[in-house]
Parts: sequence; C-alpha cells; structure tokens
Amino acid sequence: MNENLFSSFMTPTIVGIPVVILIILTPSILLPSSSRLISNRFASLQRWLIQLTLKQLMATHNTKGRTWALMLTSLILFISSTNLLGLLPHSFTPTTQLSMNLGMAIPLWMATVVTGFRYKTKASLAHLLPQGTPTPLIPMLIIIETISLLIQPAALAVRLTANITAGHLLMHLISGATLALTSINPAISLVTFTVLVLLTVLELAVALIQAYVFTLLVSLYLHDNT
Repeated sequence: MNENLFSSFMTPTIVGIPVVILIILTPSILLPSSSRLISNRFASLQRWLIQLTLKQLMATHNTKGRTWALMLTSLILFISSTNLLGLLPHSFTPTTQLSMNLGMAIPLWMATVVTGFRYKTKASLAHLLPQGTPTPLIPMLIIIETISLLIQPAALAVRLTANITAGHLLMHLISGATLALTSINPAISLVTFTVLVLLTVLELAVALIQAYVFTLLVSLYLHDNT
C-alpha cells in the first residue's frame, strides 16, 4: 500500500536511466521562444501575466535589485510549469523532490547573501544583532539570528515540497476511494468524484501560488541585501 501510495513520487527511469531532465524540459515546449513569437491570445496572455507578476516582484526593489528581473521571471515560470506538469495523467512532478528544491533554493539564497555582504556589509552584519539588545543577550541573539539565516533555504525547499506533495497525496487517496466506491455505492462515489474535481481545481491554484510564494521570498531576501 505504501509503495503504491508513494510510487508517483519516484523518479521515472527508462532502461535504468533517470529521465527527470527530459521531464523538466518538457514544459518549455509550451512557452513561445523568440524565433516563433506569434501574436495570438496565448502569447498575449502569457506576456500580460509575466509583466503583471514582474511588476509586483520589482515594486520595492532599487536599481541593483531590478537586475534580477530576468532571473526571477525564469524562476517563477520554471516552478509553475513543473508544478502544473504533475497534474497531467501519468506524469511526474519534479518539485516533489526535496533534493531538486534544495538545489534551487541554496544557490539563490547564497547569491542574495553574498550580494548583501558585498554591497551592504555593515547592514548585513547589523541584521544579526537587533538594535537595543541588552549586553548579556548579545551572544545568544547572534547565534539565533545566524541559525535563522542559515535555515532560510531549507524553509524555502521544504515549504514547496510539502505543499505539492500533500496535495498530490490527497488527490491520490480520494481518487482511489472513488474507484473503490464505484461498485459499492455509486451515490457516495459521485460525491467523492465531485470532491476530487474541486480538489484538482484547488491544486491548479496551489501550483501557481507556491511558485509565486517561492519567487516572492527569494525577492524579499534580495531586497534585504541590495
């Protein structure tokens, strides 16, 4: 039962070779490139959504922070497309892998911290000690603030992994219950199927919201260090 429940989160392989890279690259086919920009409704909607999201992310940034606009745009498009990929039948969600999310969170977090220590050294060090701290509490608060700084990438990765995994597990359980109840009690199975449809719509929203939250937190870390 446990193997069946978590089998959808295992990295798919072909002849023993992991194909996660090919799966990650699949959503990029849906995004129009510069060589095939067509003025249609899909491309116009995509550009409008990107501009709206970028405006929200860059609203509080200075000139130096706005140089990250392309990075943040690529990040939110990548995460949202991979999250939505897992909602397709017989598919795989790369963002349910904690290792992949850590691979995104740690370099981005490290880049913001290095940027802060390079351009705002005094302000970055001042964050480790709140103003007006009593002298006996200074060592303890420095340790606490340092730990809170170091766990930021882990919090980013675990938040994304937990939200996407929990939704997929719930959909898996409800769909299994719907199939089991079809031959036992069709009326109740219709109710569970309705719940499954509503949960699928909710997961569509969660996939986009979690991509926005991940990118927004990276943007906030960048704002604190530029």
